Amino acid sequence: MDVTESFGGNVIGLDEAYRPLPSLYLGFLLIWFVSAFLWTINTWRNRHFQMNNLQWTLASVPLIKALQLCLSFFFWYSCYNHQICSLWMSFGVYVTGVLFQTASFVSFLLISHGYCIMYERLSIPERRTTTALGCIFYLTLIGYRASVPYFTGLLVVNYFISFYVIFHRVSQNLLLLSEQLSFIEDEDIHTMHDAVYTKYTMFKKFQNVMQIVAVTETLIYISMDDDPDNYWLRLLIREWAQFCIFLYIGWTFRSQELSPRFSVMPTMKSQGERIVPPIYSIEMNAEDFKDFSCHEWHIGVPTSSSDIKSSADSLLVIVQHPHADKAFSRSSTFPVQLAQQQF
Repeated sequence: MDVTESFGGNVIGLDEAYRPLPSLYLGFLLIWFVSAFLWTINTWRNRHFQMNNLQWTLASVPLIKALQLCLSFFFWYSCYNHQICSLWMSFGVYVTGVLFQTASFVSFLLISHGYCIMYERLSIPERRTTTALGCIFYLTLIGYRASVPYFTGLLVVNYFISFYVIFHRVSQNLLLLSEQLSFIEDEDIHTMHDAVYTKYTMFKKFQNVMQIVAVTETLIYISMDDDPDNYWLRLLIREWAQFCIFLYIGWTFRSQELSPRFSVMPTMKSQGERIVPPIYSIEMNAEDFKDFSCHEWHIGVPTSSSDIKSSADSLLVIVQHPHADKAFSRSSTFPVQLAQQQF
């Protein structure tokens, strides 16, 4: 957007329609900075309640946005008050704007894959997909902002692919959680219901807000023009829309004391049959367990009791998988984690 003609940084002409911009950027800078500060404090305070790698990753989004708004404020403030428009500062605004949008979509992809919600880590294909889409989105956005020919079409294609991956993965996770809820209700298992239902609700909210994001991004690119008369109004609407969207997502996925066993999850996505964690158990004494041999019963956890006098009389809890004959070879980490918390 050309708003000035300058030589050596000295302003020759500047449209008065842009005069409200310094105040707008300063106001949104304070809002995003306070949000980033509160997000960081909340994540640090609640770091013991759940895996917060996702929350620390999401913290980069408001920080980058605050940096972009800070550079934008200083650029426009110096233009109007010191009659100097810095080329390097405008370039910083350009770069941080691209980084903000890229970080936003990478965060959306991580959430849609279930990072730190369904699984502790992404699988290798998921990491490659997320990295590739992020890099391509970054490069196409740079080309689009620089008005390089054909990059508008490439950006549209990249948006389509990114939103397809996001909605597809969210639908898969919702289907899996729905199946688990049905199994839990059929088997009358109350210990895992709240945790699974909490995850289902979070993904459902995320799915709804991503539909709003898709519509918002479409409207933003349709309404983009170089008319300076109402630029400040379009900027105000766009910034408020972005803030409200990220405020809702941030509130949904904030660090908090969630339902019991919310953090019980497999390390990575299983390629086999996806099933509900094991919850059935029996108790036997140590002598019987010593010679016990059965592949369907595969976890032994010692229990503690104030009535037990010696280790020879201690009890062992044996956890059986509901479908042990199908999943024993595929589920080892998940049963151990659940058994340690269940008993």
